[in-house]
Amino acid sequence: MRTYVITGVLIILSVLANLMHWGPIPLFALSAAAIIPLAGILGKATEEVAKRQGPAIGGLLNATFGNATELILAIVALRSGGALVEMVKASITGSIIGNLLLVLGLAIVVGGMRYKSLSISVASSGLASSQMMLAVVGLVVPATFAFVRPNAPEAVLESLSLVVAAILLLVYVLGLVFSLWTHKHVFSPEDDESEPPEWPLKKALGVLLGATLLVVLESELLVHAIEALIESMHLSAIFLGAVVVAVVGNAAEHAVAIIMARKGKMDLSYQIACGSSTQVALFVAPFLVFVSLWMGKPMNLLFTSFEVLSIVVTMFIVSQISADGETNWFEGVQLLAVYAILCVMFYFL
Repeated sequence: MRTYVITGVLIILSVLANLMHWGPIPLFALSAAAIIPLAGILGKATEEVAKRQGPAIGGLLNATFGNATELILAIVALRSGGALVEMVKASITGSIIGNLLLVLGLAIVVGGMRYKSLSISVASSGLASSQMMLAVVGLVVPATFAFVRPNAPEAVLESLSLVVAAILLLVYVLGLVFSLWTHKHVFSPEDDESEPPEWPLKKALGVLLGATLLVVLESELLVHAIEALIESMHLSAIFLGAVVVAVVGNAAEHAVAIIMARKGKMDLSYQIACGSSTQVALFVAPFLVFVSLWMGKPMNLLFTSFEVLSIVVTMFIVSQISADGETNWFEGVQLLAVYAILCVMFYFL
């Protein structure tokens, strides 16, 4: 109940900040603060609905709505166009590296302070790494093409992005079939007992709908504040997207991964962090390409060379840490150090 009260207060204050013109900084802070608990409520409602639909459909619902907050925020920003299109692309990069470096790093540090060694399933980490490598290829190819052919027409880049996006979406769907049906034992062992639903179905659906609408409202306010910040404070849209917006959109998942690591369930924390990054790369990014085309403000998959380099470096170091199936707090510190370095570079970029 306390969460709902705090969330309600933040929503009211953010609306007042917009109506009474308190300025972009208070509006940004209040709307961002409201989105964080709303994302948690949205995730809880999705989980409750999923519990009543069986393991396969439930897993599909969780996979589909896992990044609903970030997806809504991105669509609202795309509708505004302009510099916010670059911010959306940067938030995709920021979500991928943030989940793999910041979230996983914090989870390993927190878990490692309680347990000397933390285990990670080699089978699930291997699949996650292969999926992420595919995503890296999908993000690298358009940038490489643009480098080789710097004078390529915009229409060609858009067509290339559409084809790559379609392939990534197809692999994402096949990945769901693999993890939820044909090889679900790899991700959900037979002896695992699923938790019973805590909410009635009507309550879960009502909360899901209400939280979604409120996330849309707060996303509108946040995007409005970001536009003002870019103009008045000359902040980089890439920095705001890669660092600030990415962290806000994934805050709820961040907390869950850290809590699981604290309980010694490092394998689950790893799956949450890598699964979220994979979903962003294979589902959110290509889905936004098609949505932006439908909105008349096309977004391609042409990321900057530094964004591509950041993702490649992130994938390399995470693969190295998870390769032996064990980790410790110092490896978590190393992940956080890499994330801090990349954030500094995004700021000066």
